[in-house]
Parts: sequence; C-alpha cells; structure tokens
Amino acid sequence: MFVGDDDDPRLGAPSTGEERAMLIGFLSAQRATLELKCAGLEGELARRSVEPSTLSLLGLVRHLADVERRWFRQVLAGQDAPPRFSSAVEPDGDFDGAVPDPDLVTEAWQAWRAEVAFADVFTGDAPHLDIAGKDAWRGTVSLRWVLIHMIEEYARHNGHADLLRERIDGAIGV
Repeated sequence: MFVGDDDDPRLGAPSTGEERAMLIGFLSAQRATLELKCAGLEGELARRSVEPSTLSLLGLVRHLADVERRWFRQVLAGQDAPPRFSSAVEPDGDFDGAVPDPDLVTEAWQAWRAEVAFADVFTGDAPHLDIAGKDAWRGTVSLRWVLIHMIEEYARHNGHADLLRERIDGAIGV
C-alpha cells in the first residue's frame, strides 16, 4: 500500500502488446488498488465519509460487486442476475446497507471476488473484444467498452477509497 513497494501487484500490467492483455492488466491493477485500500480493516470498512453521505469502503466493495455483476453477467453474458446489494426499492442499498457487521463484510468480499472471477473467465474465454450485449442504459456495448468502462469506474471509486482510508487511519499510498 505504500510508495516504493516492490511487491505491488498493480505493477504487472503490460505497457506494450496485445489490447486484451493491456485492458485486463489495467482492470486488474484497479481491482488490486481497491483491495489494498481496504487491507487490514474489518468494521472500519463501514465508516462513512462525512454526513449525510453513506459512502464507505464497504459500500464501495458492495457497489463494485454489483457493477461487475451488471456488466459481465447481465449485459454481456445475458444472465438473469439481479444485483446483490441494491434494488429498485433500495437503489442505494449497496451503500446504505454497509454496516460494521463481520458477516456483512465477509459477504461483500465473497460477492466481489465471485463477480471478479466470473468477469475474468468471461473475458478470457471471449473470442474477441467486439462481442456485444444489450444494455437498457447504453444500448449495444462491446466487451472492449465494458472493460474500458470498468477501468474508469474503479479509478473513480479508488479516488474515493484513497480519501476514505486516509480518514480512517491516515494510511496513504499509490
């Protein structure tokens, strides 16, 4: 989590070569950043940023599990896979339901890891980056677009995670 860490898993993304490997590498680095920002925390993960916001690290984990699920399972794979943490009745359930309960923390990490694993397999098995799915919000989207969007989504939320972690215990890092 600290600058100059030679074991930083985010440094393995290729900077030249095939497009798919580069996109996967950048997305993996963003996912690793989320994990690093949350490392070593349990109940503190649910600490809110500032009133009245419900933004928390645990909320981000839950939100990103639902985001992964939406784009890879629902849109690209065409699965009937409703969100795990939010709904039409509770659109902010991913953040509002993020409370310092050890079982909820475990559930959030398990859900996030399951969705990341599905996305990784789906992406690796896809014949090309131009496979597409239908999304009610964007229309037709390709795997390429989803990967780029996911990198952007994580990058934005990792900025939030950086500030949240610093507020919790002062930890800073790249």
